[in-house]
Amino acid sequence: MLINFRWTVASMLFFATGSLLTFGIAGTPQQLSAADPPPNVILILADDMALGDLASFNGGRSRTPNLDQLKSESVWFSQAYSAAPVCAPARAALLTGRYPHRTGVVTLNQLTYPSLTRLRPDETTIADLFQNQGYTTGLVGKWHCGNGDGFEPLDRGFDEFEGFVNSTDVPSYFDYRLQIQRQTEAFSDRYLTSDLSARAVEFVRRHQHEPFFLHLAHYAPHRPIAAPEERITPYLQRGLHRETATVYAMIEILDEGIGELLSELDRLEIRDQTIVLFASDNGLDPLVQRRFNRELRGTKYTVYEGGMRVPFLVRWPGTFTPGEREHLVHFTDVLPTLMDLCGLKLPPTLELDGVSLAGLLAGNGDDTELPGQRYWQWNRTEPLYSHNAAMRQGKWKLVRPYVTRGVPKGQSKRPPALYDLAADPSESRDVAAQHPERVSRMNDSLEAWSQSVEQDRTRAKAVSQ
Repeated sequence: MLINFRWTVASMLFFATGSLLTFGIAGTPQQLSAADPPPNVILILADDMALGDLASFNGGRSRTPNLDQLKSESVWFSQAYSAAPVCAPARAALLTGRYPHRTGVVTLNQLTYPSLTRLRPDETTIADLFQNQGYTTGLVGKWHCGNGDGFEPLDRGFDEFEGFVNSTDVPSYFDYRLQIQRQTEAFSDRYLTSDLSARAVEFVRRHQHEPFFLHLAHYAPHRPIAAPEERITPYLQRGLHRETATVYAMIEILDEGIGELLSELDRLEIRDQTIVLFASDNGLDPLVQRRFNRELRGTKYTVYEGGMRVPFLVRWPGTFTPGEREHLVHFTDVLPTLMDLCGLKLPPTLELDGVSLAGLLAGNGDDTELPGQRYWQWNRTEPLYSHNAAMRQGKWKLVRPYVTRGVPKGQSKRPPALYDLAADPSESRDVAAQHPERVSRMNDSLEAWSQSVEQDRTRAKAVSQ
């Protein structure tokens, strides 16, 4: 029997030892009175920025005073995961609340694999939901969830778009092209990250008197790595490799822009009515000089912790008490959480894989109301679920090993590994031989999930299209 692994608004179903379990949302949601203006939302995403890139996590190797301040003012989740170890699928899950395979976005390289990087037309985005309920919606920065008519941001719920669809639009951070609405403009007199930050500030100024949803999708510190030389020099003087020094300079400029955006909320006196969420799409890039990332194994492209564990900060001044949460959360939780916090409705037919974290954010939720398992898988081109797949259940993580970031030549025959993350957060000791029954159960669950999302990925087009 094929198990359906979707969660609806009211309940979630998942496969575990042959049974179906039901959960509600994680705690009591924030209740808004009719007199309360709906909160604004700013969703900030960095690109290839690892958990260890925050100065507060790396002993001051980098300089991120604004993000460190934001962390001190936020609920921050120390067990937060992207939905994939690469950008396009991770973003698709963030935008839809669903595992990336369901959305149709499963690989990279939009120009090479357009049909595998386009968000399906029958998917509902977070921007659609905000837009349909009275919010002004904007995307500043990177899209990477489909190109061509009907697949770009203005077609997917965003009222305003100032950014780029393809990575080919950014040959350099000093020489790039942006779409301003549907018109392309070239820039060679500014630095991309600073430009995107300034555009985000202007969006907030334009819409300060109405509810808005702004998705600021930065490109930094993604390749091609580059920064003004005067910003790189202080890191070089500390003896860092040039590539590491450049990445830290890029992150410092990113941090400054975020600080300017947060300061603008203060100046406009809308700080307390604006929810700010900051995360990164995946871990550090292995094609750039390796840098500190705590004890985490792996990098971008891999389903090890270093490829998918990301910073995840949520600030709502006067509503959330800052502090750490150790609960395991996932990118698919963002959409239902923001709908819940803003008092907005979810369509009754919308099937989600994520759950609302409103209760955890408010301090009155617990692990028992979260999904018992989370799943991941990625390989280049069509999914081969024997490659680079994982599931986590409590402290246990099952991994079907990573083989290649290139196109696989066929199904992998490597056996799954099992890690106890509580005792071995660096995933250095495979204990599969000591727990064969657990391995079998978890592998069966991962296989059932794989069949479910693949069936959804290959479903027929909706009749209305």
